[in-house]
Amino acid sequence: MAAAKGAFLNHISRESSDIRGLADFYKEIFGFEEIESPKFEFKVIWLKVSPDFAIHLIERSPDTQLPEGPYSTASPVLDPTHLPRGHHVCFSVSNFDSFVHSLKDKGIKTFQRSVPNRPIKQVFFFDPDGNGLEVASRDE
Repeated sequence: MAAAKGAFLNHISRESSDIRGLADFYKEIFGFEEIESPKFEFKVIWLKVSPDFAIHLIERSPDTQLPEGPYSTASPVLDPTHLPRGHHVCFSVSNFDSFVHSLKDKGIKTFQRSVPNRPIKQVFFFDPDGNGLEVASRDE
């Protein structure tokens, strides 16, 4: 028997050198709402998309030696066809086709495919820090 009861995903955190720019991206693309954030010794922005799910954006420590995300935005190749399958966050939307169209209108490079033997479409792309994102279709 599992130790945790009633577990669900509460939030995902992303570290960034530009949390304001990253927050604006998630607000514009997914409709996240900026909510009150606690005061720490470093900057944070908390965004919420539903009553039970949030993204916490955390100011990157200047001592950090690692690139921004799985791919650095300075990388010569930021190709969504090569997004690492184990390094992404997935959202589902009911307006999949218009959502994909809005990404293209914004100049965001995407890669689309369908789930084999299931009526689900997927689009893959990167946020401004190079973190992999997937959006899957869902029924209305």
